[in-house]
Amino acid sequence: MRTQPQATAPRGSGTVVPGPGGGAMAEGLLTALKRAAAALRDAGIGYALAGGFAAYARGAAVSTHDVDFVVRPRDVQAALEALAGAGMTHVESPENWLEKASDGEHFIDLIHTPSGHPVDDELLGRSGELTVGAVFMPVLPATDLMIMRLLAFAATACDFSGFLHVSRALREQVDWRRVAAETAGSPYAYAFLTLLARLDVIEGDVP
Repeated sequence: MRTQPQATAPRGSGTVVPGPGGGAMAEGLLTALKRAAAALRDAGIGYALAGGFAAYARGAAVSTHDVDFVVRPRDVQAALEALAGAGMTHVESPENWLEKASDGEHFIDLIHTPSGHPVDDELLGRSGELTVGAVFMPVLPATDLMIMRLLAFAATACDFSGFLHVSRALREQVDWRRVAAETAGSPYAYAFLTLLARLDVIEGDVP
């Protein structure tokens, strides 16, 4: 099994490759992402890009669903106020682990407690500056992206197909032993890692 993450070329050109949702949607989301990142940065709020666009920044296909940032729980209200100052609107969400804002038809998720684990300084400190649409911003490491996504699998949300391409794209950057160790309590994560091993996306048996 590969255990050492490796570097990847950042997405610095500003060009968005159309995904399943189409080029126009992806371009609109990228614009919303840059506006939100600028608002958080200018407000002095610690954050990192997460989710599909973080995977995109690290080499995967572009996301066309929404924009995800991780922020510390104590910074959520200030982050919402910063986004409101940029013209975005707070959207009520039934989930208790994130808050949502909208930039027109595009949604920004502020994730503060993914899978019951509050975002902290250690997580944000592992983030690295990458270029996303020609703008530098902190982006979660591939290993943390993988852990966060695998812990989100559950009995009612266990569609592996959408994340297989991300795992293939990021596999050289991921510390798979750490992923296995930190997701060991989840049978769904174990099943996904077993699938990746059988598909030769990762080398060796899942610990």
